[in-house]
Amino acid sequence: MAFDPLDTVHILSERLDAELRDAHPSRIIEAAAEQFGERLALVSSFGAESAVLLHLAARVNPAMPVLFLDTGMLFAQTLDYRKLLAGRLGLTQVHDLRPRFEDLATGDPDADLWRTDTDGCCHIRKVAPLDRALGGFDAWLTGRKRFHGGDRLRLPVVEKAGAQIKLNPLANWNKADLDAYIAEHDLPPHPLVGAGFPSVGCWPCTSQAADGDDVRAGRWAGSEKTECGIHVARAPGAAPFVGGDL
Repeated sequence: MAFDPLDTVHILSERLDAELRDAHPSRIIEAAAEQFGERLALVSSFGAESAVLLHLAARVNPAMPVLFLDTGMLFAQTLDYRKLLAGRLGLTQVHDLRPRFEDLATGDPDADLWRTDTDGCCHIRKVAPLDRALGGFDAWLTGRKRFHGGDRLRLPVVEKAGAQIKLNPLANWNKADLDAYIAEHDLPPHPLVGAGFPSVGCWPCTSQAADGDDVRAGRWAGSEKTECGIHVARAPGAAPFVGGDL
């Protein structure tokens, strides 16, 4: 019977989840760094709650690769925040992942695909660039939490994602936990949070939320879409990430 490397990934993800499902986020990140070393990346939007995971990771390894999806449609405040946080936290390996020119030229030449096909727009500007980058890693960290609701209600701490392992160190934390950590470490907020944006993505598909709304109510408001698509199993054999800005 042929050896299937995906079976090894499945076994490892289940073992790590059993060991870490109740662990503090810092311990989860430490365990991931011990297990995967340089084959571990952190994927961050530098959005409304991103400072917490980035600060936790910087304490473990400030040279950990951080993959930032610069879609070409982000708020200027997010780009400024990315620079501010990277400098403040001493992150030395933040990589800006951008959509390929040829993909934009053929799939979104007028930069208005978001009006008619949000899934297609997200694929060109987020999913495809991240797939290419993650080809060089065995595991990645995300900032997802269960309290965000939807499909995230049953979010495990460690999960299998195709040929890779995905870790969600903040899965168990709620809004009060995040706020307490931000206050304890005096982390700067995203500039748009105070303007009524509890979750921040690309400007065409992000709106302000009313008091009492779900934290992600302002993302793709008025549609059934709740996720951009990057949190699916990665395709085995993706082109490896070799460093630099993509």
